[in-house]
Amino acid sequence: MRFGLFLGFLSLFGKVNAIDIDTSRYHIKSAFTQEVITIDGLDREAAWADNASVADSFFQNFPYDTAFAETKTQVRLLHDDENLYVFAICYDTSIQKDYVVQSLKRDWSYPRSDAFVVSIEPFLDYSNGFSFGVNPFGAQREGLIENGGSFGVTTAWDNKWYAETRRENGYWTAEFQIPFKSIRYNEHLMHWRINFARNNLKTNENSTWFPVPRILNIAVLSHMGKLDWQSNPKKSGINAAVIPYLNTSTSKDYGANTPAVNKLNAGFDAKIVLTSSLNLDLTVNPDFSQVDVDVQQLNLTRFSLFFPERRQFFIENSDLFGSFGFRQIRPFFSRRIGLNQGKQIPIIAGARLSGKIGTKWRIGVMNMQTTEQKSEGNASTNNSVLAFQRKVFAASNIAGIAVNKWVKQLDSTSGYSNTVLGLDYNLVSKSNKWRGKLFYHQSLLNGNIKEQSQTHASWLMRQTRDWFVMWNHEYVGKNYNAEVGFTPRIFIRDGANNITYRQSYWRLEPELRRRFYPKSKLINQVDVAWYNSTYTDSSFQINDMTNSIFSNIYFQNSAKLNMAYRFYNTLLYYPVDVTGKSGNLAARRYFYQEQSASFTSNGRKRLSYYVGAGYGSFYSGEKISTSAGLVLRMQPKAVVSLDFRRDQVNLPSPNTNSALTLIGPKIEYSFSRKLFSTLFLQYNTQAENMNINARLQYRFAPMSDLFIVFSENYLPNQAMVFGNPNFPFLSVKNRALTIKLSYWFNS
Repeated sequence: MRFGLFLGFLSLFGKVNAIDIDTSRYHIKSAFTQEVITIDGLDREAAWADNASVADSFFQNFPYDTAFAETKTQVRLLHDDENLYVFAICYDTSIQKDYVVQSLKRDWSYPRSDAFVVSIEPFLDYSNGFSFGVNPFGAQREGLIENGGSFGVTTAWDNKWYAETRRENGYWTAEFQIPFKSIRYNEHLMHWRINFARNNLKTNENSTWFPVPRILNIAVLSHMGKLDWQSNPKKSGINAAVIPYLNTSTSKDYGANTPAVNKLNAGFDAKIVLTSSLNLDLTVNPDFSQVDVDVQQLNLTRFSLFFPERRQFFIENSDLFGSFGFRQIRPFFSRRIGLNQGKQIPIIAGARLSGKIGTKWRIGVMNMQTTEQKSEGNASTNNSVLAFQRKVFAASNIAGIAVNKWVKQLDSTSGYSNTVLGLDYNLVSKSNKWRGKLFYHQSLLNGNIKEQSQTHASWLMRQTRDWFVMWNHEYVGKNYNAEVGFTPRIFIRDGANNITYRQSYWRLEPELRRRFYPKSKLINQVDVAWYNSTYTDSSFQINDMTNSIFSNIYFQNSAKLNMAYRFYNTLLYYPVDVTGKSGNLAARRYFYQEQSASFTSNGRKRLSYYVGAGYGSFYSGEKISTSAGLVLRMQPKAVVSLDFRRDQVNLPSPNTNSALTLIGPKIEYSFSRKLFSTLFLQYNTQAENMNINARLQYRFAPMSDLFIVFSENYLPNQAMVFGNPNFPFLSVKNRALTIKLSYWFNS
């Protein structure tokens, strides 16, 4: 009944303010050439002038989406048997201004840099694609487009391709060589889908070849033109790559007062392309010591925080395995393999088969084996995942997953298996105005089903130019157990007795948002919204409810102002210390509220900043929150940033007041487009830790790297908090130095 009322409510919205698009004109032909194309940022080869058709007349995405772009961009395509070639001319009407770039480091952020990007969708499924881009200084960016592209591009993916740029008076050029071996595609299709995007921060204009409304990400696959092949790409011979590595490290745990440990490790990854759209990945003794450290967070909730996957082996086709369920109801979360509380557990070996079969089926099979660590209490585990997607309608799919973890118990030949079976329906309309999900998952212990061991949910969203409306329901049974997943909300902590219980819960989560577009030289867009998140136990007693009213004001110069009011209704079933520093709060119901505001300045300036503040009650006391950040671009070489957050929590006796502080200065310096360095410091009083991570990367050949990584953790004295004249020495907890060399061999 409620769901029917919700659908009826959606029908109250009138006609959508849409752009009238003549899609028939958005075709570009890739001409076949036998001429050798030199990637130098110049179009001196005759094939560019004689054979290549031109895509131009780009349409604005920002600041408006109702007119052609003021800055002109032209794109041409060619291909041979092994590569797709792209040549773009990005005209510049503001010669007196400097280009806006972050640095020469790879995988920069598109919204914060002048850029040209190609988005490719080679399966005609509106679901997955590839993104390749450069900034005017030639720094490259590649990524995967997942789940239709509504949430942008996953730039953690890395692969081999080539690009060069030239900066001239009045324009800059970009030339790409994208090997067909580096992407997955259906070799039987005579056309793909494609779009081109140009971000010109000099004039603060974002534009695309095929028009994309400004409420959508420019990588969205629902809005793309057609790429016609003169001769469609065929699978070429043997396509395999082996990436061996050699790693040497020295580390010392000062807290345990043990001798330094020196290690020499070796292993390899392998990529074998079985068909043009199906890939086999292998790994033996993988090493992830070069991966960027997690960005720490202050946690004032009672539940575990989510940290994203950064390890390269798990990235490609990660959405096939990891998009089941919701953010906090995940049957599979790759960080559960080979990691425990942020510490690495050695992986012996792993294999993954993933990709497309035809135009409608997508499959994935993964198996990973970890080793036993008796000293750390980590048992040996075998983790298996089987997933599939079947396209239905224009862009939707039905997906299924089976996750199994077999655990060999310590000092025993026996073990147990934890299994999760799930079925998801993912709704995406062709226009991207409708999105939704419906799923049911069941967990099993040694093949047996326990009571309340299932989860189900539904989500439906409709988005137009002026309105955004969403509905969500969730249910998780207390015995639903996804050991290779992420389900933090079912765990309830009893801080007095140091016991964690499981609890079933329901959640309802509606949101209604109205967008306004004033005719103003100052303000580009204003959002006003209401959001509610309500959790109840199995008897429908509210245990966590958040009611929010907020507004976002987007300025024409890219600055943003946010204002919000939130009301909370929280039931603590057991005493718990929500800050980790203030002592246990009494088990009872609490009503509290807060007001907050934040401002982010014009990010196109060399020096930009954000500031935020919040004040309100907090359980039985009060909380004052402040946050700030600075970003200084010394382009194109360096970016210096500083992030600061402080939560002052004042609680009445017998609880104590606490001040939680997180400071994160970071320096990124690019010596060239091949040599990058990062120095990152994080000081966290809640975790009682100060971490220094210094990382040097030298990409001496495509996909081949030398890494030098130094990390050190300190236990800071609490007297170190600001204003203390007696700055104490820090106690070193641990220290490590790692040198890793990898090289990409391919056929």
